[in-house]
Amino acid sequence: MAESAPPRKRSPATWAVVTILLAIAIGGTFWVPIYARATPFWGDFPFFYWYQLLWVPVTAVLCMTCYLLLRRKPGTGGREAK
Repeated sequence: MAESAPPRKRSPATWAVVTILLAIAIGGTFWVPIYARATPFWGDFPFFYWYQLLWVPVTAVLCMTCYLLLRRKPGTGGREAK
């Protein structure tokens, strides 16, 4: 049976950036006073709907950024380790 690789250590700064990016994605959709209104309209859609739909691609980009930050090898600066 093959042994799994030991978990990689991440710097606290990397975890802080990931936490902030995910908090932005969650906070933007859960902070109700921002979007609890009907105006302005965009076409036939009230503000509530297009605001929520706008967060779908924004959250996808933020999650992809977090994934890439955590996937990168620590301490290599983007270069391969020796």
